[in-house]
Amino acid sequence: MNTKDKSTNKRLSTAGGTDTLAIPAVVDRATFQTQVDALRVREKAHTREGDAIAAARRRLPMVEVDSTITLMGQRGPVKLVEAFEGRQQLVAYYFMWHTGHPAPEQCEGCTWVTTQVAELSYLHSRNITFGVFCQGPYAESARYRDFMGWEIPWYSAQGSSLDSLLTGRRPNTMYLVCYLRLGDKVFETYWTNRRGGEAMDYSYALMDLTVYGRQEPWENSPLGWPQQCTFTRTSSGSPTWTPEWPGGRPIAQWPRLEAGRSDNLDTSDQNEAEAGGCCGKGSPSQESQRRE
Repeated sequence: MNTKDKSTNKRLSTAGGTDTLAIPAVVDRATFQTQVDALRVREKAHTREGDAIAAARRRLPMVEVDSTITLMGQRGPVKLVEAFEGRQQLVAYYFMWHTGHPAPEQCEGCTWVTTQVAELSYLHSRNITFGVFCQGPYAESARYRDFMGWEIPWYSAQGSSLDSLLTGRRPNTMYLVCYLRLGDKVFETYWTNRRGGEAMDYSYALMDLTVYGRQEPWENSPLGWPQQCTFTRTSSGSPTWTPEWPGGRPIAQWPRLEAGRSDNLDTSDQNEAEAGGCCGKGSPSQESQRRE
């Protein structure tokens, strides 16, 4: 239940005095610090519980996966084992794709988390490769990667290859899957989906530290707090960032358009079989998955 705390609400006039913004109660420094200290106890407990869960994750068994499963890469077909790029571990993000649809209708959630992964050297220093396994045609989705400016390994996983990789799990869903390579053999060691993808994010993590949080309707916030934002879509870029869902565009597309990049995904040499389905315009799947 999303309870609303009415006891500490105050309002502050915004520029021009035509609107007001709910704000926390104003107190002295000692009172403020006392409440921060109390919250810090809970934060530390949360951190320690996360450490304990990670320790349990490291003790999970693993299951062998066919290392010869074929992916489509920049230079053509590659085996799953080759996606490790010689490293011992692989973290693969399974990017949802809406085949044949324009850039604005591609998955806002997958765009959000993939945009966050910019620096790979820390992963590489631990013998881990990160790669995107897009659940759509390579040529079309690679144009999206280029439009977004993502400099990360990018592969297409479709048809029987995708079915084998996601054994027991439905396609056209966002997944993070971890693999271990032992010689020419590949093993799956962990997987998560939906809100588990927040492991890739820093923007929402920083928002969660602020007084207004993510500003989304599902959050438990005090009465009057701004909660007008859709998950990761807007109908405009800076400075308004007008929320819109469904419709609009994934937020990270707007700066690319402003920089003059083309979002045209049409390709004349697409020889791969097309596969449909994602969370593009008009689909509720991303909204429901983001809360779970």
